[in-house]
Order: sequence, then structure tokens, then C-alpha cells
Amino acid sequence: MLKGFLLCAAAVGALGTGGFGADFTVAATPDNICWGYYWSKAKPALTIHSGDRVTIQTVSGNPAALAGAGVPEDRLTAVKAIYDKVTDKGPGGHLLTGAIFIEEAEPGDTLEVRIEKITLDVPYAYNAFSPGRGFLPDDFPYARYKLIPLDRDHMLADFAPGIRIPLHPFFGSMGVSPPPGTGRLDSAPPWIHAGNMDNKELVAGTSLFVPVHAKGALFEVGDGHAGQGNGEVDITAMETSLTGTFTFIVHKGQTLRWARAETPTHYITMGFNQDLTKATELAVKDMIDFLVGERHLTRDDAYMLTSVAVDVNITQLVDGNKGVHAMLPKAIFVGK
Repeated sequence: MLKGFLLCAAAVGALGTGGFGADFTVAATPDNICWGYYWSKAKPALTIHSGDRVTIQTVSGNPAALAGAGVPEDRLTAVKAIYDKVTDKGPGGHLLTGAIFIEEAEPGDTLEVRIEKITLDVPYAYNAFSPGRGFLPDDFPYARYKLIPLDRDHMLADFAPGIRIPLHPFFGSMGVSPPPGTGRLDSAPPWIHAGNMDNKELVAGTSLFVPVHAKGALFEVGDGHAGQGNGEVDITAMETSLTGTFTFIVHKGQTLRWARAETPTHYITMGFNQDLTKATELAVKDMIDFLVGERHLTRDDAYMLTSVAVDVNITQLVDGNKGVHAMLPKAIFVGK
């Protein structure tokens, strides 16, 4: 089934020449980690076809800091092996699993990433801030680290006595290679490749649509979150280790300027820029483009509908490029 954002696209994969797709698994091992970058020369951890499904393990956290906070050593085996063995690092700091090379994906296509399932792999998350980082660095010029127990049976985080936060696990970073001329891109700022979007709406049951800039797309995923507030003001969410199951569909000849998403209840457009006003402008303009191109509104009506029915939210304020996402409820469309 084609999603609402790509009604006119030609899809290759699940119902196309590739049959019903195959199933694969990629573990978070030193050989399968892209430490802190998205890059057109990233070594593929797996090569698949459009329509295939991949279960991908991710890890999060510094093992020394986690151990110091009380996490048992047997919970840290995978991340400790990565810290011990991976030497090709940076310029960013995220532990990203990948890259996934999709044979049919070429520049000018759109990659649909169907987020089928997300599993919390450990019973804890952490939140931290440090000097010079976050949205209020002058107010908090020191470091703090907090381990947060997770009740996975009831999907609640025990933040502090009397404070329990519902869990909504999602991956802070999902993206593809930037254009080859960009070189090795820091994993922190989100951009046209998607990447470190920190969009808490991208939970299981959502599809992410990303423009393809390099052959194979080279999808990477990581920065697992058990939950997050819009803004992510101290620069971390409830950081944790997640495993996700994804189906990858290539839409041939369908070009997007920015990543979009579709949840069971909303269409989402996004914008990323160092300037928050510019990021907002990008997200709003892309929503207008969607309404004109896919819902066949006049440009004037699209602008008006965006004003009266679309929520424009700050995604995050702390990743170099600030993020804004515009959310259009599907329920307003009552006709055929």
C-alpha cells in the first residue's frame, strides 16, 4: 500500500518485482557501527532489495558512565565491545548501526522506511547534560548524569519519586547518505538526509520518507530514546538501547526536498536549519506543497488550511540545525 505522501509514486518492492521481501537481522557489533557520521562511502553492513524487512539492533551510552551509574557489567557487553574495537570515529558521537544498502535506491528516488516494531532492549535509560551544551549552557555550566529505571511491563519510566513518565520509544536518528560531495557528515545536525531528527512522533506504525542522495541510500539508525519532550532542551532524551524492525520501500522517480513522515493519525513535514524561523519556514512550505500536490488544494487554500488545522511544533533546539515539524491530522479529510 502506498502512503498518502506518495500517491503518485512508483514503488518497487513488496508488491513489485522483488516478491514479498526477505527478512534480515543486523546486530550492533563493531563491524556494523558507523560512529558519528552519515557518508556516501560508508561500508554497508547489509545489502537488501526494496521490500525487504530488517531487524536492526542499536546501542546507546558510554559503558564507563553507565557502569558508574550502577548498570551491571553483563548489560554492557555490546556497547563495551564497540568502544573497545571501533577506531574509525567522528566527526559526531552517535553510535549508528548500518549502513543498509538498498539495491534499487538511486539519487532522485524516495526511500520509505516503515517502522514496524520497536523494542526496549534494557530496563534503563539515562539523561545527561554537560558544560557548553544544551539550550541553556550558561544556566547549567556543569555536568550531571541521571540513570532512569524503565518499567517495560507497564511502559513507564521512574524519573523520580512521584514522577512516572509514559514510554514512547523511537529512534532519534534515522537517515541516509547525504550527497556525495558533502563528504563525511557529522551525525549531530539533521538535514536533507534526515539523520538526527529527534522527532518523538516517529514511533512504531509510522513511515518515514527520505530523499535518496547516493546509490543504495545507505540507511543508518541509532540514538534510541525511551521518550522525549519536544525541544530536547538539555541535549539528551531518555537515551536507551532499542531494536527496530523496518521494511524498506523504494519509490522510483519521486523526489522530496525534505524528510516527511506519516503516522496512523497525521501527515508530518519537517524543516531543519540553524535558524529556528528558517526551519519553521521550510516545514510550513513543505506542508503547503503536500496539500497542493497530493490533496489538490489551491496554494491559497493550502496556506489557509495550514493556519487553521496544522500544528507547527519545535522538534529540537540543540543539534546545530534546529528542527520543526508540522502535523496535519488525517481526520479532517472526510471526502473520497
